[in-house]
Amino acid sequence: MTRTSAPVDAPVADAWEGLVTTALLGTDRRTPPGSGPGPEAPVALLDAAARETVRRRAGLRPARAAERPQAAPEDPRPPLPPAAARRLALLLADRPGPSGGGRRGTAPDLMELLPQWLAAANSHGFGPPPHTLPALLDAARGRTDLRPAVLEFAGPRALWLARLNQDWRFALRSARGGGAALPHVDDDERTQQLWQEGLFAERVALLSALRSQGPASARELLATTWATERAEDRLMFLDSLRAGLGPDDEPFLEQALADRSRNVRATAAELLSALPGSALAARMAVRAEACVAVDHTQTAQATPTPTTPTAQTAQTTPVIAVEAPHECDPAMERDGVVAKAPAGRGERSWWFGQLIEAAPLGTWSRRLGGRTPREIVALPVADDWQGELHAAWCRAAVRQRDAEWSRALLGDPSAPEAGGPGAVSLAERAKLLGTLGAAERAEWVAGFIATHGLSEAFQLLGVCAVPWSGPLGRAVVDALNIARDAGSYPWSFSGVMGLAERCLDPSEAGRLDVLLAVPDEPENASPGAGGYWAEAFQRLVTTLRLRAAMAAELGAP
Repeated sequence: MTRTSAPVDAPVADAWEGLVTTALLGTDRRTPPGSGPGPEAPVALLDAAARETVRRRAGLRPARAAERPQAAPEDPRPPLPPAAARRLALLLADRPGPSGGGRRGTAPDLMELLPQWLAAANSHGFGPPPHTLPALLDAARGRTDLRPAVLEFAGPRALWLARLNQDWRFALRSARGGGAALPHVDDDERTQQLWQEGLFAERVALLSALRSQGPASARELLATTWATERAEDRLMFLDSLRAGLGPDDEPFLEQALADRSRNVRATAAELLSALPGSALAARMAVRAEACVAVDHTQTAQATPTPTTPTAQTAQTTPVIAVEAPHECDPAMERDGVVAKAPAGRGERSWWFGQLIEAAPLGTWSRRLGGRTPREIVALPVADDWQGELHAAWCRAAVRQRDAEWSRALLGDPSAPEAGGPGAVSLAERAKLLGTLGAAERAEWVAGFIATHGLSEAFQLLGVCAVPWSGPLGRAVVDALNIARDAGSYPWSFSGVMGLAERCLDPSEAGRLDVLLAVPDEPENASPGAGGYWAEAFQRLVTTLRLRAAMAAELGAP
């Protein structure tokens, strides 16, 4: 019996699914509706699919058209000079190579120069070419350290783009106010509305902006909703008071000492201890004074000096005695002392350190016989308490931004113990240096490198202003040259060499030409070290000259 196929135009249930099944099986195994087997079957299948497609689409109701995006905002800033725009395109096109040991070759690492280029462009107030905005946002998406500079340079159009692409949503979170325009400091109505109704990021940005313009207005705004805020939000809001911290903030911070959140209480106590005239600082001073005193019954032999006569009796110096607290009472806890010591730390030493770092540093001259900070730090400390005491003084000097105490704790950079008597780690030395002016900081690090070389200097170089001062830059180059001549393992200096590429003053490039030749390798040198050093110095010179060209391009009218 011959089976007759239904006409193509006849309504067939699940017609589209049938056509799909035929296409999957093949027309040799299953013929399409309205056609027999043979060479015409594939054409008939496609014709049937076309007609069914039209039928399916004709039955759909048209969707509501999407709202047309608003036009991108204008960027009033002057455009980049043409040479600088071309340079930006080259920097954005560079991609970091595979990571390995020391970087080889003489080509500069352009992505590492992008942050410096962005900083210079922002300082000149230039705006970006519109076609570079996607690449700028992609670069910032991959490197969080670039985001502040990229978003400042990219301007309002980058935020407009970020609203249209999920991959760039970080820009809305990272930008000041989450992309919302912050009200003027005098616009009380809009300020209150944003504070009451804004997203958390917008409120943090608003508080920070107000704090920079008028500390009192920001504090008063925070006080209006403080009692109803979540604990984690209170902590972030309180942290914004670090900017412009002053005596007028003390009543609010004292009130925060009774907060139900331990982290909020600790932050409030830390801020109050940074105000040497605060009541909390005075309470901490009383507690700390009870723990530290000069013990004249114990003496230590002073270090002899070249001027001491041979027959003269060796001088002795008094000793600092320490009596750590035996308990952490509720009043101490209210003032921010954490009662529970970390694992592996003794309770008494833990409490002692917190009291010392929170006490005003001016306490100690009065308590310890009118001595200067340098004289106090030089006193011996009994019963192995010196490390704990000096480490707490380091933290206090950083918190209170006390340059005199920082100098005393850092000591002479040429001291044979590679650091001052109070600095127990490179991290602490770096923090102490941060309290000094840029010139003094660079001078101290240059002296440290001249004496101790580069093996411990990487972290210290990171706190120095860029570009490095002449003496600091020359100290780094001289130390690298000494390491090269000694046949030192070159890859161990790759971090410092990378810093030099970004931080050395470009005017130093001419001094480095003599270092470009492959040196003779000493007998005990690492194999291939000479070639590596020559490549590294060539890359350094090329990078410095490129940075000089970048600066000239941005400085052109």
